[in-house]
Amino acid sequence: MSKAWQQELAGIALAGVFLGLAGAGIGHYTALIIAALLLYLAWHFVQLTRLTLWLRSPKRHARPYSVGLWRAIIELVEELRVRGKKRKRKLGRMLSGFRESTSALPDATVVLDDRGGVEWWNSVAGRVLGLERKRDKGLGISELISDPVFQTYLACGDYSRPLQMPAPVDDSVNLEVRIVPYGKGKRLLQARDITRLSQLETVRRDFVANVSHEMRTPLTVVHGYLESMNDSGDQALSPWSYVLGQMQQQTVRMQRIVEDLLLLSRLESHNNIEEQEVVDMSALMSVLKEGAEGLSAQNHEVAVTVEPGLNLYGSVTELESAFSNLVFNAVRYTPTGGRVTLNWECGDEGEPCFSVTDNGIGIAPEHIPRLTERFYRVDVGRSRQSGGTGLGLAIVKHVLTRHQGRLQVKSEPGKGSTFSCSFPDSRACWESLENEKKPLTSRSL
Repeated sequence: MSKAWQQELAGIALAGVFLGLAGAGIGHYTALIIAALLLYLAWHFVQLTRLTLWLRSPKRHARPYSVGLWRAIIELVEELRVRGKKRKRKLGRMLSGFRESTSALPDATVVLDDRGGVEWWNSVAGRVLGLERKRDKGLGISELISDPVFQTYLACGDYSRPLQMPAPVDDSVNLEVRIVPYGKGKRLLQARDITRLSQLETVRRDFVANVSHEMRTPLTVVHGYLESMNDSGDQALSPWSYVLGQMQQQTVRMQRIVEDLLLLSRLESHNNIEEQEVVDMSALMSVLKEGAEGLSAQNHEVAVTVEPGLNLYGSVTELESAFSNLVFNAVRYTPTGGRVTLNWECGDEGEPCFSVTDNGIGIAPEHIPRLTERFYRVDVGRSRQSGGTGLGLAIVKHVLTRHQGRLQVKSEPGKGSTFSCSFPDSRACWESLENEKKPLTSRSL
């Protein structure tokens, strides 16, 4: 038992003894006890009132009298108040450090509450996003940034990939926006100025396109002369037939690389798909099968599965190029006697999906994340021997991006691979019973 309680109980006991003796002397013991209890309750009521006023405004009101049990209560309150002041100072230092560190960041940083309201931002965000302290604090970020692409990105809730958009205050500035959820519904928005990177990417893309275009004509001329020399039947060239054959083979390979580079440049330069139409997937699958069988020279088993009536809305030229790259890779990297399966179906979530499955050499897990990089090869020697350019999967990636699709790769060394191209259900187009295409819904494209 604490000392304060001991003092309180000792005082009550002494008062009881005194009242007992006094009551026995005057003969009104009960009345004295009731009067003493009322006085005791009144004392504590006064102390509670003083405590309430003191806690509410310690500078204006005096604290309760430090007598008996109330001394322990006041000491505990004082101790809690000191702890609170220390904690407040510590949190203040942490908040100041956070603000100083975020203000020093080169990226715009905005703290959003659970309703999307702007709670705080650093100076870079004010300059890049056009935010003002007195005007914009507490307003929704969707009201402050009216870009429709940003609005869609904010509402979708999938922030696994960053968003590129022009700055609200200057269209010539390109921003890369990331949103990181944290806490209970809160989000941290970061925007980085990537204008310089975008300009360098544009210069690189233009350089590759120009060089590829300039190389096309001389390669065509060299290839034509080599082909004429090989087909001339001149006995004087017979000692050089092997060399000429190798040169012709390499010019063909270089022409393929040039064509793929030009195709990549076209895909990167135009964000919107031109000449979209309903692609007859049944006919396209037949074309892909014929191409696979021609490349295989009857050395592989090629199987095709097509879901009847399911077609795709997009560019038939781009889709054929992407799907052909996947099919030809499957044939090239599957040993003689292997099986290649082409599948076109509607997935469990209603998304149309094209997949290519083989039982070839497979791919090690560490290579899968880098497969869509330009000129990346798992086996350089085998790729060159098979005639690959190292650009096929990069083309696939760009075509799928333009069609809002995604590429998934499942592979195991020695057992084979499966490359799947999934598209949003808004691009699916089903044939009606009269063999007519259903009209596209308003949510498509």
